[in-house]
Amino acid sequence: MARRLLTILIAALAVAGICAFFAARLFNSYMPAAKPVASTKIIAASGDIKLGTVLTASNLTTIEIIGSIPKGAILKPENAIGRGVAAEIYQGEPILDSRLASSGSGGGLAATIPTGMRACAVKVDDVVGVAGFATPGMRVDVLFSGVPPGIGSGAPVTAVSKTVLQYIQVLSAGTDYQKDAEGKARPVQVVTLMVTPEQAETLSLANNQVKIQLVLRNPLDTKINDVPVTGLNTLLGEAAPLASSTPAKPMKVARIVHVAAPETYTVDVINGTKSSKERFVSPEGKQ
Repeated sequence: MARRLLTILIAALAVAGICAFFAARLFNSYMPAAKPVASTKIIAASGDIKLGTVLTASNLTTIEIIGSIPKGAILKPENAIGRGVAAEIYQGEPILDSRLASSGSGGGLAATIPTGMRACAVKVDDVVGVAGFATPGMRVDVLFSGVPPGIGSGAPVTAVSKTVLQYIQVLSAGTDYQKDAEGKARPVQVVTLMVTPEQAETLSLANNQVKIQLVLRNPLDTKINDVPVTGLNTLLGEAAPLASSTPAKPMKVARIVHVAAPETYTVDVINGTKSSKERFVSPEGKQ
């Protein structure tokens, strides 16, 4: 009896196993086959890399990217070694071709200047340096403030301010030391801007003539506005002088005639112990 029961149990287990096998095959036939995910090794930064650094093998490492790789990713280290960094790269960040200067251009600030652009350093006031907003990559407007030249002696002297350049990129900011009138070194806030050659001439002309002020703007705000000139009289609410409706009367100018002094001669008169001088007009002077 026990032997018969054991045989039935073994047969039931065999049937169950066969059914499970065919059920699994049937289930797998309806499931799509999983596609293998491709991975690619790309070049990344082994540590933080500062602006203007010339890349060496020690600055590079490799990371594995699953799926699509970033646009402009560098796959071989030799395509990055010897090129200058045009923007700061942080540790573990993929090194893209757009973040590097052209091959052979070297490092430093010059490597970050695109073709056709110029780097122009301008002196700014201490407020800009203390505020600390003039950092590389920021966008600013450039304002000139001063007294316009060519004002006549009868016209009031009024200071004006004008927005001359807009949406200018900041390349660098720092402190330079220049000598004052007494020959002592003094710190001067200097900001380097990326401008066109025409804008560089404008900044060079105004650098020592007027006061330059930088105004921070949103990098996404690329609109160039038509900003009117603002004068000191506008801020104080002074009205412009009204023209008179009646014509001004001409001024009478007195004519000055120079007359030559008459010719004279002097005679010494001696009267005893006293002497005196008498002056007489010559006969020609009386005419």
